[in-house]
Amino acid sequence: MQLKNLATGVALPLPDDLLWTDEHAWTPAVASMSYLVTGALLVQSAVRQAGRPITLAGAIDMAWVTRATVAALYEWAVVPLGVSSGRFELTLADSRVFTVAFRHGETPVEAEPVAGFPARSDDDFYRLTLRFLEL
Repeated sequence: MQLKNLATGVALPLPDDLLWTDEHAWTPAVASMSYLVTGALLVQSAVRQAGRPITLAGAIDMAWVTRATVAALYEWAVVPLGVSSGRFELTLADSRVFTVAFRHGETPVEAEPVAGFPARSDDDFYRLTLRFLEL
């Protein structure tokens, strides 16, 4: 699995055992319903063109990354989404590819030290959760 910064071309390897936790918790179909003044039901429906959430998380005993990887992810996550910035290519372990941005409306990167206390070395390990939005 990897995350490639489309602005710079730099690719960051990610653990293949990160799990897509909300893969089946989203539907592209949306609808809104309201009643007209006459009492008739108005249903408007469409297919979403973007916005699918992609949350990647590691279980407690898997998908660990180094502090250096966490630092790089935090650096990328602070870049706001623009025409040519804040866009990434996410390649999953099964070769599916998505154009994504970090979900800034939530915490986009969460990292918890595996050892249970703050890491000091760039080689210390963290459990990772990443929150993306498909563009």
